[in-house]
Amino acid sequence: MEFKRNIIITGGAGFIGSHVVRLFVTKYPEYRIINVDKLTYAGNLANLADIEDRENYVFVKADICDFEKMQEVMAAYNVDSIIHLAAESHVDRSIKDPFTFARTNVMGTLSLLQAAKCRWESLPEGYEGKLFYHISTDEVYGALQFDGTLFTETTKYDPHSPYSASKASSDHFVRAFHDTYGMPTIVTNCSNNYGPYQFPEKLIPLFINNIRHRRPLPVYGKGENVRDWLYVVDHARAIDVIFHKGKVAETYNIGGFNEWRNIDIVKVIIKTVDRLLGNPEGASLDLITYVTDRKGHDLRYAIDSTKLKNELGWEPSLQFEEGIEKTVRWYLDNQEWMDNVTSGNYQSYYEEMYGKR
Repeated sequence: MEFKRNIIITGGAGFIGSHVVRLFVTKYPEYRIINVDKLTYAGNLANLADIEDRENYVFVKADICDFEKMQEVMAAYNVDSIIHLAAESHVDRSIKDPFTFARTNVMGTLSLLQAAKCRWESLPEGYEGKLFYHISTDEVYGALQFDGTLFTETTKYDPHSPYSASKASSDHFVRAFHDTYGMPTIVTNCSNNYGPYQFPEKLIPLFINNIRHRRPLPVYGKGENVRDWLYVVDHARAIDVIFHKGKVAETYNIGGFNEWRNIDIVKVIIKTVDRLLGNPEGASLDLITYVTDRKGHDLRYAIDSTKLKNELGWEPSLQFEEGIEKTVRWYLDNQEWMDNVTSGNYQSYYEEMYGKR
């Protein structure tokens, strides 16, 4: 079958990546989607069981740092576009092991860029009809005070953790390949995502699972840090819109206009999980456990998505209360998935992060 487009989505077995893969595979049967994923601890093909037999879906197990393999995949599938989501993304892990973050997020991105450059420059049409779309984070911008300001596309980079520093570096490489070689690139910076299929090292699935098992809920410092939250399906929708309508060499911020203090998020999760489990209201409040604050913990993130709304017409479809209800229900209805991903070495990781309980 001849496909209209051949698109690599890296990290497609992960949390955000699986939602993007599912959206593109189902919405665009005329596109062939090549899911390139190393299947580390956070990659799980069970996330895509519902679409794995589709004719326009291909899975390739590979490390994006393997430059020769990336060249091979580019040629084998005549790839014209890359949507790059693969990344190490947990700040706590980056503090303990910055080398892994530099390798995957910086060198992995460079490997993909160079493989795309070599392939596309070898073709008669060159870069025409090609796109390298790089997904980044709002954390590259640093931190905001409680003064109502928001991150915009022109906010100066000021990363504070090894994770955000590695993502900032990868963003710079993507833009440099446009400026130096003329590669068509787009960069987007998104706020905190939540929703189904998120690995439970992140706050919301971790706390849902801990409430279910009556484990402590570790809250950094006093829980006063503020984050902007976006339902993952809305992020996938934004990626779809930007991929098709975004302007080359532009940056777009993707956020939910939805700021919450961590402690308030925790209380909403507790209230929702207790209600859905049939527990008395407030039954799990005693699980809140304040722990030593994270090193270099940014105070507040908040994204201004006005450019994306005004230029491309995207805005979030769900309010947080509706999104968290859908999210909690999904995890409670898919306890087998949660039990599977938290087996093996997850428990030792949890104990290393938060101590034995």
